Amino acid sequence: MSGIDYSVWDHIEVSDDEDDIHPNIDTPSLFRWRHQARVERMEEFQQKTQDLNKGLSECRRKVSEVQKKIQELSLSAADDNKADLSKVQAEEKKLKKEQRDWERKLEDHCREEKKMPWNVDTLSEPGFSKSVINVKPEVEEESEEDKEKKHKTFVEKYEKQIKHFGMLGRWGDSQKFLSDNPHLVCEETANYLVIMCIDLEVDEKHALMEQVAHQTIIMQFILELAKSLKVDPRGCFRQFFTKIKTSDQQYQDAFNDELESFKERVRGRAKIRIEKAMKEYEEEERQKRSGPGGLDPVDVYETLPEEMQKCFDDKDIQMLQDVISKMDPTDAKLHMKRCIDAGLWLPNSKPDDGDDKEEDATYEDAQEEPEEAKKD
Repeated sequence: MSGIDYSVWDHIEVSDDEDDIHPNIDTPSLFRWRHQARVERMEEFQQKTQDLNKGLSECRRKVSEVQKKIQELSLSAADDNKADLSKVQAEEKKLKKEQRDWERKLEDHCREEKKMPWNVDTLSEPGFSKSVINVKPEVEEESEEDKEKKHKTFVEKYEKQIKHFGMLGRWGDSQKFLSDNPHLVCEETANYLVIMCIDLEVDEKHALMEQVAHQTIIMQFILELAKSLKVDPRGCFRQFFTKIKTSDQQYQDAFNDELESFKERVRGRAKIRIEKAMKEYEEEERQKRSGPGGLDPVDVYETLPEEMQKCFDDKDIQMLQDVISKMDPTDAKLHMKRCIDAGLWLPNSKPDDGDDKEEDATYEDAQEEPEEAKKD
């Protein structure tokens, strides 16, 4: 008994002339119509395959862009970025779900292709045209704490080499340095270079920032190339340099566009960091100059009537007494109480005097010369 399995031939549309055709029907025309209909079905199926592949590629590109934004926002220490980071992370989650949906649709489509019967057109080809998708198994992502620890350990070990790479200016020098130090081709180097760019921009070292930014984009392009090829970055960085030096103008324009966009983002992050530092500095200064009652003398001074401001400017006690005497007692007490709390006026009263006695002494019987208003 033969051991050959002929079941593979069960679903083959080889010949259209096997059917019994009515003698009144034009057989050649019928065969042409059948063949045309089959060809159209095959073209529609092939078009759907292309559309699914295109949709999946576009979705993966969006996921990659969002992950890059998350990386940049995570590296920035500004509190204002927390809301943006949460928003971008939510967008990443949504895009990953869409990516899984595209992959599922393409897998289903491939299974449908395998079920399609063979015919004279497909049998005549040396091989079967089909779409194959390699689904990467789900890998447990590192926690933020693990990533931070890994980054810190890497930087402590290779910080000097990373800084050296950041200062290189020629394609050949960069390629040679990475060839001698392939361990630098990784996410940790890219992350450190991003932080280095922001630090340089904050220090107003703009030319150096632009130089390091160029090297940062080199590293990011290498990592993106490795991701698209699904290989270790250390094994494909030479391909990047070959491509950037010999490719058409379109690839170089893409590199330059990304470089300019990155520099703008760095300037934005540096501006946010500077504004935050200025706010913290102003708050510290305000706390330092605050009076015994916790009020800022500059703020209190600016809210005083112009006549009282002039008294403090001239340090004229008699003028101050005259101004107070003409004011409403309630308003006078309020202004002098705020001056005391801000340290603009040091009342000549005993420590055990009550608050009301102290206020009365300040606007009715002020004798001690006030301190100069602490402006700016």
